[in-house]
Amino acid sequence: MKVLIVLTSHSELGNTGEKTGFWVEEFAAPYYVLADAGINITIASPNGGQPPIDPKSELPDFQTDATHRFDADTALKEKLANTVKLSTVNAADYDAVFYPGGHGPLWDLANDENSIKLIEAFAVQHKPVALVCHAPGVLIKVKTANGDPLVKGKQVTGFTNTEEEAVQLTNIVPFLVENELKNLGGIYSRGADWGSYVKRDGLLITGQNPGSSAAAAKELLDALNTK
Repeated sequence: MKVLIVLTSHSELGNTGEKTGFWVEEFAAPYYVLADAGINITIASPNGGQPPIDPKSELPDFQTDATHRFDADTALKEKLANTVKLSTVNAADYDAVFYPGGHGPLWDLANDENSIKLIEAFAVQHKPVALVCHAPGVLIKVKTANGDPLVKGKQVTGFTNTEEEAVQLTNIVPFLVENELKNLGGIYSRGADWGSYVKRDGLLITGQNPGSSAAAAKELLDALNTK
């Protein structure tokens, strides 16, 4: 089976002068869950090439077994440095898609026409779509075949308002994931801040925060194995 992982190409944290990108754990944990299960993985990003890593995600406090494994994985680092351009990707070539978070996706992938059309194609083809932490925010412009928001009436989760407050970026991000999912008619729920919490509604899988990354990937695996 083949799974596409889509990462952000956006590196600027609003007008703060600080850097952002994708969160290492949210990429590494799902990657290894899928790869260890024998899944063939392609990595894409809007610009192709090396996607930006959120420097905060490399701090000691945020390291896990998966990030340590990534740090030592020269083959994966080489693969990551050569992501394919999102515009060249065809949903028909893959069995599912996974979007890791980090703040970057709120700026580029949420508004990227290629990403929007890609997710819509996966939905039409009845293939699993999984997103974690801030990545559920990339669904804000994604529609169903009848024109409704994809998340309308669906059980979803994503980075909470209180988690955003805790990292002091409430007034920096272009929108709050929790608010937008609710505004679009999503049936939003949440677990404890920073705890693992995943919602699966049909073929739509969402995880709340970095600690939900591996669990979201395991739900994706289950969805692939039970389709």
